[in-house]
Amino acid sequence: MVLVCASSTLPLTNSVPFTSHISTTPFGSSFLFNNRYTSNVSVFVCHAKKKITFVDRILDYIEGGPKLRKWYGAPGLFEKDDTSTSDDGGEDYPEDEVRDAVLVTDGDSEMGQMVILSLIVNKSRVKALVKDKRVALEAFGNYVESMVGDTSDNRFLKKALRGVSTIICPNEGFISSVGSLQGVKHVILLSQLSVYSGKIGIQSMMKSNAKKLAEKDESVLRSSGIPHTIIRTGELQDTPGGKQGFNFDKGCAGSGSISKEDAAFVCVKALEFVPQTGFIFEVANGENKVSDWKECLAALMEKSS
Repeated sequence: MVLVCASSTLPLTNSVPFTSHISTTPFGSSFLFNNRYTSNVSVFVCHAKKKITFVDRILDYIEGGPKLRKWYGAPGLFEKDDTSTSDDGGEDYPEDEVRDAVLVTDGDSEMGQMVILSLIVNKSRVKALVKDKRVALEAFGNYVESMVGDTSDNRFLKKALRGVSTIICPNEGFISSVGSLQGVKHVILLSQLSVYSGKIGIQSMMKSNAKKLAEKDESVLRSSGIPHTIIRTGELQDTPGGKQGFNFDKGCAGSGSISKEDAAFVCVKALEFVPQTGFIFEVANGENKVSDWKECLAALMEKSS
């Protein structure tokens, strides 16, 4: 038997497919092949494992890699299990508590996951409302404080909002279904209302419920008195982000489209600009390259006023 360790550029012929999930040596995966010149000779090709960093995993996702990444050995940022409200006892949190977290609603939805990953890259403290905490832990490790509960329960909602400065809603339905958001300083709503309003025929019927939820969310948010940013995007597309610029012209959301990754990126960039009252703008992919998002959003607000 001959053991051959080679680089990935070594030409190999008549080999069976590489099986990456089977590791028979300490160096990584291997495979066995035979041909007419190497009868009864087992050849193992070994590749030294390259350590994949957390940042590499995030960047790989954003550039089109697998949607959920699992990593281990993350720092124990959130040791306490926050899925239970049994020990709350109606506790009143001090008004001067530090509020530096961003709460993502629908954290296990596709858009929610993309917003969370953008927030992690942004080095934000992230909390997320999810349906399955174990899945969220496998996906994001302890970089996200995941919470499971009924948001119509005031005790759970109060606990979920502890330490939260900003809420990002990547899907419709949350704002119109909860009670008081006391203490929250900024709400960012990703709205598809312009897209739903542009649907006709059977597509309009299919999106009628989503449209009603989006309309109600926007209405409740506008009357809430909480500083808010409503981002009306073009139709969301499963295309890689960061490849195109942006379009902020009036009507672009109804006629244009935007990468889901870019939409999540815009939500996170909206953290940089907190309006005094309310702010609504449209965005789709286009030719405009933005270098300073705070300045861009300020200009859009001035233009819309």
